Amino acid sequence: MPNAFVYYFGAGHADGGRADKALLGGKGANLAEMTRIGIPVPPGFTISTEACRAFLREKKHPKALRGEVEAAVRRLEKDTGKKLGGTEHPLLVSVRSGGAVSMPGMMDTILNLGLNDTTVEALARASGEPRFAYDSYRRFIQMYSDVVLGVPQKDFEALLEGRKIIRDVEADTALEWEDLKALVVEYKILVARETGQKFPENPTDQLWGAIEAVFRSWNTDRAVAYRRLNNIPDDLGTAVSVVSMVYGNMGGDSGTGVAFTRNPSTGEKKIFGEFLINAQGEDVVAGIRTPLLIREMERALPTAYKELLQVQATLERHYREMQDIEFTVEKGRLYLLQTRIGKRAAAAAVKVAVDMVDEALITREEAVLRVDPQQLEQLLHRRLDPAAETVVLSTGLPASPGAASGQVVFSPDVAHERNAKGDAVILIRSETSPDDFHGMVAARAIVTSRGGMTSHAAVVARGMGKCCVVGAHDLEVDESRGIAIAHGRVIREGDWVTVDGTTGRILLGKVATVEPELSDQFHILMGWADAARTMKVRTNADTPADAQKAREFGAEGIGLCRTEHMFFEGDRIISMREMILAVTEQERRAALAKLLPMQRADFKGIFKAMDGLPVTIRLLDPPLHEFLPRSEEDSRHLAQILHIDEAQILHAVERHRENNPMLGLRGCRLGITYPEITQMQAQAIFEAALEAMQEGIDVQVEVMIPLVGNVKEFSRQEEVIRDMAERVLGSDTKLPYLVGTMIELPRAALTARAIAEEAEFFSFGTNDLTQTTLGISRDDAGTFLPYYIENGILPDDPFQVLDREGVGRLIEIATREGRSARPRLKIGVCGEHGGDPRSVEFFQNIGLDYVSCSPFRVPVARLAAAHAALRTKPKSSPSDSEGIRPLTPAVAGD
Repeated sequence: MPNAFVYYFGAGHADGGRADKALLGGKGANLAEMTRIGIPVPPGFTISTEACRAFLREKKHPKALRGEVEAAVRRLEKDTGKKLGGTEHPLLVSVRSGGAVSMPGMMDTILNLGLNDTTVEALARASGEPRFAYDSYRRFIQMYSDVVLGVPQKDFEALLEGRKIIRDVEADTALEWEDLKALVVEYKILVARETGQKFPENPTDQLWGAIEAVFRSWNTDRAVAYRRLNNIPDDLGTAVSVVSMVYGNMGGDSGTGVAFTRNPSTGEKKIFGEFLINAQGEDVVAGIRTPLLIREMERALPTAYKELLQVQATLERHYREMQDIEFTVEKGRLYLLQTRIGKRAAAAAVKVAVDMVDEALITREEAVLRVDPQQLEQLLHRRLDPAAETVVLSTGLPASPGAASGQVVFSPDVAHERNAKGDAVILIRSETSPDDFHGMVAARAIVTSRGGMTSHAAVVARGMGKCCVVGAHDLEVDESRGIAIAHGRVIREGDWVTVDGTTGRILLGKVATVEPELSDQFHILMGWADAARTMKVRTNADTPADAQKAREFGAEGIGLCRTEHMFFEGDRIISMREMILAVTEQERRAALAKLLPMQRADFKGIFKAMDGLPVTIRLLDPPLHEFLPRSEEDSRHLAQILHIDEAQILHAVERHRENNPMLGLRGCRLGITYPEITQMQAQAIFEAALEAMQEGIDVQVEVMIPLVGNVKEFSRQEEVIRDMAERVLGSDTKLPYLVGTMIELPRAALTARAIAEEAEFFSFGTNDLTQTTLGISRDDAGTFLPYYIENGILPDDPFQVLDREGVGRLIEIATREGRSARPRLKIGVCGEHGGDPRSVEFFQNIGLDYVSCSPFRVPVARLAAAHAALRTKPKSSPSDSEGIRPLTPAVAGD
């Protein structure tokens, strides 16, 4: 590829191709690739991401760029027979951004660049269509002024609406060319008033203004927000594609559209999309006009439609992936303006991946890697109960499946503010734009009254996995007044509605939901994932119901059963409080005796649900104050139940209050101080195991001692546990059980060798290990953590994505040291990071045996573990740079 910054495509030749996405961006690379394989693409050139990075770094263009762009323009003029600024056959171009990673709707586009008062007359003469020429001109002024000069689109739209009112027409297409010419004058007056400058007439100046604007748009708030949400690096930069214009607004034999080679919601192998006759591409995606379904193109433009079907099939075979394409038909001739990997809902992602294996396009391993693990959560949540009574407020197009209820808001800013306070909100707009992105992220669901299935709202919602309904024409939205009207019913801000993105309905109030149904393709794909992964996936479950649900989702055991969660309901909390309020050991044991059968029954139910799989039970962990009353009313009620003086309760609350309860009397410290608590829990565990075994259940128990920082703490508690096991089980009962610890303190990680000499397994409690390592309370971090992330002090929320440099390093050290003392030491993770795909990859790389996460994240972790196994090689010897021993089978359970 000959140029340093500019790469040409046209006349069957292209500099570069799809392998050059990092340099040319996805759009530029695919334009070049399509040119190479014979797809009809208008000629043009791409300015590389290197030029963008240099511009952003130096605040000016690289020296060589101007000359290369001028040479590319001359070549484009030769290939098209037109001239930029020409008075006979003017060359007009589009200027589009395109990063290496697709960012739909996040970057800016300019069409019809090169028009001015002279070239518009030449375009009118050359095309014989003055209306087309002035329509293109007024569009260009609007786009350029918004992107480059900062004049808001809405100001131009207001002028356009005013002109339609004057002419008493509803559609833009009903305006005559004289109206459009008058609009051009009005637009220019608006620009001069808002900017203090005349609109630029020189096409070369226009081109450089557009190039610089696209470069700058890499750092707009919405682009930064999109990258943060999708974990896209900030230093990639965007390429700029300059492409000769082709026109879909040249009459009834012209049009424009967007299409997917398969249905992005269901995965059905059938072209899916929309188009408009006599329109430009922005009309389809902006939601200004409601488009036609793609199948209607067969009737309106049969020859172009037949060619489109052939082209989309060629692209899918070539890329071996579902494609999202943009096209224009100019005077009956088809042109492709873009192709990229099509974003799709989770159900579609799974079906497309499995179907493409059946079609011999990809391998099973590729199919597994095609589905984003995080996306699977879309399939696992509830949907509307078909039996529920509903009142339909409005119906639109089902743009993204799922269901959600919330309070109506009409402003993205309000959505963001209300979500930050913990409110569930539904964002309703006439249409959305990239500026609404923060509000769309905050909303439970999105509704627009205009637009189609490929509008901004639809594409963004599908990518985020949010349910979405678009094109609800019977919903009249008045954002300025904060109301919407549907069939005479007024919907005000704060009203509750339910959005059904599967059927396209907006329903009154909160509507009941039911469990999702998983497809055959889902189970097939997960089977392939399970065959590929080497790391086990368990669940965090505290009840038999949770355990059963997790097993249905493929959990291979329980990695964390939090026994304290069994004490917070009904009579249990009363008995727990009675134990805490006890003055003597005898009183304490009496209260514990009431808790014993409750714990035993829960453990037995969990063992039954996990028949044949390991169950890790953590002994009581939180500080005692969490169980005590928090109000005078609760204290008074408890005093009445226990027949004690209320002052005694208030005294106990004060006695157990700690300045920093997360670092006080909790975990193993509680069991060491009050060994009778550990005795009761151990008794409940082993008695439940014995009863379950007698009923034919295969029980595999792992007892976990929390918050150990010193091996002597572990030894003290282990002695109590094993003594109770011997007393309950006797010498004749053979129950494979392990006693291990949760590593959640830096000292535990640093002294792991000594602890592993006693402990039979480690489980990293990454939630608390993150808190104690970073010195950050996750309950109080909301005051500053968002600022840290926004300003690059931290790359991610460390409570969602593992801090590899700090917490991860401690995990590596503990893994190495632990296995140096006990080579067959079983090691897992039971913190929330066990369900985060990026964290799972790290755990795979350092050779952990399993991760554990909440039931609904089990499929996510299974697929993430498969991705990690397919993308990385396991550590094979202690001499590797991290010094981690090779993964070895555990002695029990997995």
